[in-house]
Amino acid sequence: MLLLEVISGERLAKPERGKMRVHKISNVNKALDFIASKGVKLVSIGAEEIVDGNVKMTLGMIWTIILRFAIQDISVEETSAKEGLLLWCQRKTAPYKNVNIQNFHISWKDGLGFCALIHRHRPELIDYGKLRKDDPLTNLNTAFDVAEKYLDIPKMLDAEDIVGTARPDEKAIMTYVSSFYHAFSGAQKAETAANRICKVLAVNQENERLMEDYEKLASDLLEWIRRTIPWLENRAPENTMHAMQQKLEDFRDYRRLHKPPKVQEKCQLEISFNTLQTKLRLSNRPAFMPSEGRMVSDINNAWGCLEQAEKGYEEWLLNEIRRLERLDHLAEKFRQKASIHEAWTDGKEAMLRQKDYETATLSEIKALLKKHEAFESDLAAHQDRVEQIAAIAQELNELDYYDSPSVNARCQRICDQWDNLGALTQKRREALERTEKLLETIDQLYLEYAKRAAPFNNWMEGAMEDLQDTFIVHTIEEIQGLTTAHEQFKATLPDADKERLAILGIHNEVSKIVQTYHVNMAGTNPYTTITPQEINGKWDHVRQLVPRRDQALMEEHARQQHNERLRKQFAAQANVIGPWIQTKMEEIGRISIEMHGTLEDQLSHLRQYEKSIVNYKPKIDQLEGDHQLIQEALIFDNKHTNYTMEHIRVGWEQLLTTIARTINEVENQILTRDAKGISQEQMNEFRASFNHFDRKKTGMMDTDDFRACLISMGYNMGEAEFARIMSIVDPNRLGVVTFQAFIDFMSRETADTDTADQVMASFKILAGDKNYITVDELRRELPPDQAEYCIARMAPYTGPDAVPGALDYMSFSTALYGESDL
Repeated sequence: MLLLEVISGERLAKPERGKMRVHKISNVNKALDFIASKGVKLVSIGAEEIVDGNVKMTLGMIWTIILRFAIQDISVEETSAKEGLLLWCQRKTAPYKNVNIQNFHISWKDGLGFCALIHRHRPELIDYGKLRKDDPLTNLNTAFDVAEKYLDIPKMLDAEDIVGTARPDEKAIMTYVSSFYHAFSGAQKAETAANRICKVLAVNQENERLMEDYEKLASDLLEWIRRTIPWLENRAPENTMHAMQQKLEDFRDYRRLHKPPKVQEKCQLEISFNTLQTKLRLSNRPAFMPSEGRMVSDINNAWGCLEQAEKGYEEWLLNEIRRLERLDHLAEKFRQKASIHEAWTDGKEAMLRQKDYETATLSEIKALLKKHEAFESDLAAHQDRVEQIAAIAQELNELDYYDSPSVNARCQRICDQWDNLGALTQKRREALERTEKLLETIDQLYLEYAKRAAPFNNWMEGAMEDLQDTFIVHTIEEIQGLTTAHEQFKATLPDADKERLAILGIHNEVSKIVQTYHVNMAGTNPYTTITPQEINGKWDHVRQLVPRRDQALMEEHARQQHNERLRKQFAAQANVIGPWIQTKMEEIGRISIEMHGTLEDQLSHLRQYEKSIVNYKPKIDQLEGDHQLIQEALIFDNKHTNYTMEHIRVGWEQLLTTIARTINEVENQILTRDAKGISQEQMNEFRASFNHFDRKKTGMMDTDDFRACLISMGYNMGEAEFARIMSIVDPNRLGVVTFQAFIDFMSRETADTDTADQVMASFKILAGDKNYITVDELRRELPPDQAEYCIARMAPYTGPDAVPGALDYMSFSTALYGESDL
């Protein structure tokens, strides 16, 4: 009874004090009853045999007591006492060479196992490096002496008996080893606590690494967007077609080479953010709040600003190119008309200022008057050209032509000269009219020649001008219109040739008169400077320009036919790719709602689906090539399709992003399932319930459907409890519950998690029940990297019992999980 009180730490019933056999049997029975009350079955052990001194029975009962009160409470990883004690010994001695604990008999004969247990927990007591495997007596005696002197473990074994026995007694060694286990049980608790802290810290370190990765990726992406937006918003036009085409080429490189990787980075950023938040939720950590300006919403806002800046940039470039093309055409037309007009006006002012009528004869004065009338007719015929020159200059100004100052200056000179010519003409007419009474007659043939030659000459100059006029068209219909007009012009040539012959006939008649009547006319027409040679020369030039115009129209017609083929080629592909992208978007929507099989099956199916989508990329690239050909050909519209390249690009980017997000959702479900210990059957049940109550098949439940779903799963809640649950699954109060929010909620409802209280209790064990922990204790109990991690983040302890190097582990533990868990 005394033995049981000592070994159990409890008081037994009062013993009988008599010396008679009956008293002894009664006392032994009291001891046996106490043993039985502890759940120990005594087989074939009776009080009489103990009182009678049956050695076998007595030793059996003593072993039962030792097994129950010294060994039975030992448990490592839910094994039996014996297996647990053996596992504990193997783990503690694993780092030591020449030690291999497999049992409780011959594995301990060389004494190194006992020495290793002591050195592992109290390395200052034994110099393990000096021990030799071939000296078991020294090893055993060293271990037994140190254990007795410093660990209060009595010598239960004899070194000579162990060495001299082929198989030492298993019960004796097991009993002795259990004393070491109980002696070091405090260290075992510390090790368990340290392991728990290491696990928590490892999770926190990984989460911080992911946060740093997110911050860097977000900063890099935002910096790229910040640099790119001003470039896209720059609408400063260039002065030359080449410079604007280079801008267009730079924009194509941006869309084809620079932006796609950034689209992938943005998608990866959202996936990384969602994965990190899932991991934080699974480990009961506070949600990750990126630094100011780096939220996913900030990224999306910046991306929206980028696309807003990008929107219309390409259209602006094309419009600018079209404007410059128009400007070049108008500038060339201005130069041609101005040069023709300036050539015509050359010398006219000097001619109008002549005072030849003052000394002329009567016939010469009459001739001068007729000549002036012809000049006025010619002057009036040139009025249209001057107006055209002014109109072209005005249009160049309105289109912001870069060389408008020189155009305006030239136009102003022409207009001023024209006004001056008009004034001089009027002044000369007045002078000639004053001498009109002196005029008698005039050669009607010369006059008729002058009157008919001037408009005909003007017509030929206009025809040459039109035949040499450059043109710009964008469709088959426009070039056909020009061709029709040209054919109509050619149809007028026979009549024009008749007029030419008639005019030349007048001149021939004049020659006859001069020859017949010997008129002193010197063979010149006083009313015009247009000679038959000039008429014939210009006529020949007109005839030469006609076939050149035919050739130019034919070449342009061929170019427009080629452009039409490019339009149809692009439209044929776009009309297939556009609906294909829309179909795939709808299929992904259905897949995300109607998933079957395990999450791994779903993930594998989605990745195969993603692969099939990515394999479609060459068709997009081919369409980009056709689109580039269209732009290089300066084609600005396409009646064969409603799809533009911008539509296809946006649809393709949305398709890639949607499938990536869907895959990430399933990956997060797998993370949730594995981390929370949710079975595949539970996950399937959650999915089936969600799909059933997702009545609109949008991937979200509204509030009423979510309430019905919870009721169907056995929740009986009032309005207050339902409002609390809605604040968890719908923190932004959108009135809908997504599948991920539903899974997170059900995971928290069905799985166990580590808490701040558990981590705080683990630190308390390492600290020896103190309210603080020292730097030395952290470095002794934790691996180096995790010890330094805690030291760097723990605040100094400021309580009244603080010592140098004391750290506040309580506030650190709550900080790992956030204030809400505290």
